[in-house]
Amino acid sequence: MPLTFAEVVQAKYITLTTFTKDGRPKPTPVWVVPEGDTALVISEKNAWKVKRIRNTPRVTVAICDMRGNVKSEAVEGVASVLDESQTERVYQAIGKRYGIVGHVFNFFSKLRGGTNRTIGLELRAA
Repeated sequence: MPLTFAEVVQAKYITLTTFTKDGRPKPTPVWVVPEGDTALVISEKNAWKVKRIRNTPRVTVAICDMRGNVKSEAVEGVASVLDESQTERVYQAIGKRYGIVGHVFNFFSKLRGGTNRTIGLELRAA
């Protein structure tokens, strides 16, 4: 039986695949925080995945290991870029889900510019 979106985003690490304007897939391993029917991801504002999501909200998600090796079939989803006011909420969710490692990530991310350099992404099932 194929995995559902909700099952994939329960994994500690996922591969988020965004798509270029001409349809080419661009996979990126990310941390994910399930939140109800959605999932949250943090990214740098100028990352290519953010630019691709603004152009084409279609994404796929798959379970992967911490090195980005895909361990499941991909599931279709839709991504959106959250308002900047939501970035701190995503940081808090990452800290809660990933414990001390998440808090260390948040600390250093904020030292490098925090909410001025990063943005939250919301993923939903397609």
